[in-house]
Amino acid sequence: MTKTASVFAAIGLAAGLAALPAPATAQADNVNEIIVYGSDPCPRSTDDEVVVCARKPESERYRIPERLRTGGARQTREAWANKAKSFETVGASGINSCSAVGPGGHTGCLKNIIDQARAESRESEVENTAPEQ
Repeated sequence: MTKTASVFAAIGLAAGLAALPAPATAQADNVNEIIVYGSDPCPRSTDDEVVVCARKPESERYRIPERLRTGGARQTREAWANKAKSFETVGASGINSCSAVGPGGHTGCLKNIIDQARAESRESEVENTAPEQ
């Protein structure tokens, strides 16, 4: 292939690439996804923009989105084993009991604070994880 033939081939290749349609990501920027509630009207699409409406009941208008809602009250999410564990220390006195009754009753207070902090951090980790879809 001569030098001029390779130049013409490069020009033809460049012209062919310029004629390709725009990538899908650039076209997807013109899509507007909207949630409408009750009997609210859905906005109309224009020549430059495509509007996609999802209709939900009026009762959902001011609620937290489903993907951000937790699975019920803490009492219903907590395991029975954890509830039963709290009954182990009811009426305890003496060493490691965190009570004013008996010698060394105060020694369990720091342990209770540490256990409570660990339980709260575990619960916040569970609450901050995204739900599976």
